[in-house]
Amino acid sequence: MTPSPSENLLRRLAGVNPTTAFIAALVVFLAGLFLPGIVGAALLVALGAALAALTFTTWPVQPPALRTVRVILLALLFAAAVAKAL
Repeated sequence: MTPSPSENLLRRLAGVNPTTAFIAALVVFLAGLFLPGIVGAALLVALGAALAALTFTTWPVQPPALRTVRVILLALLFAAAVAKAL
């Protein structure tokens, strides 16, 4: 039996070095903050969408306190993207 595409993606994500993932997300975040106008906002929205998908995927196995923190941080990220676009 072959794994579904979402299971395959989760297996690949589980193999990613956490430090590398953090640094990559930090670079995209900082680029989004420092690039002008809509380009920076687009990077922030793309990062937010990727993190929202990851949060949605891992939601059942996260404790409630971590869920709250993730939702708050996602809201702040999207607020920064909106502020950057304006």
